[in-house]
Amino acid sequence: MVMTNSANTPQTAATTTAQAHATTTVQAHEHAPRLDFAKSAPKAFKALIGFDAAAREGLDPALVELIQIRASLLNGCAYCLHMHTSDARKAGEDEARLHMIGVWREARSFFTAKEQAALALTESVTLVSRGGVPDDVYAEAARHFDAPELARVLALIFTINTWNRIALSTAKVAGEDER
Repeated sequence: MVMTNSANTPQTAATTTAQAHATTTVQAHEHAPRLDFAKSAPKAFKALIGFDAAAREGLDPALVELIQIRASLLNGCAYCLHMHTSDARKAGEDEARLHMIGVWREARSFFTAKEQAALALTESVTLVSRGGVPDDVYAEAARHFDAPELARVLALIFTINTWNRIALSTAKVAGEDER
């Protein structure tokens, strides 16, 4: 048990940890505005928009959103998660499927085999430092997508991971869609 200095109120280590996290979270949101990436690096930003558009070309829009949502969940990007779940809803995505993306392996009946292969590939590429892209994950994706389509799925995974890193690095605020 830990005693606080202010009121000598007993606290558990978990409570103290939770308070420290809350303080860190508040401090993280109270910083000065960060740079506007689009304005500060317009050529890079436009190139990424072009890459993103090329990646999406010919892919099922529902699959595009599933991939973007899963990567954003894995990367902890609230800005992109809010944006892509909103886009998916506007496009008519089923609310139950949106709730199951984070636990898709336990909720396989919500997703087609092709979607499951794309979600597994998204996880492997997004978490590439944890063991690369396993051969079985790649092979399963290759069974469901022809070579050009698989290349666009990979490109889409690359772009959403880049967008996530831009949003997190520049402290984009969820709910403030700047498109």
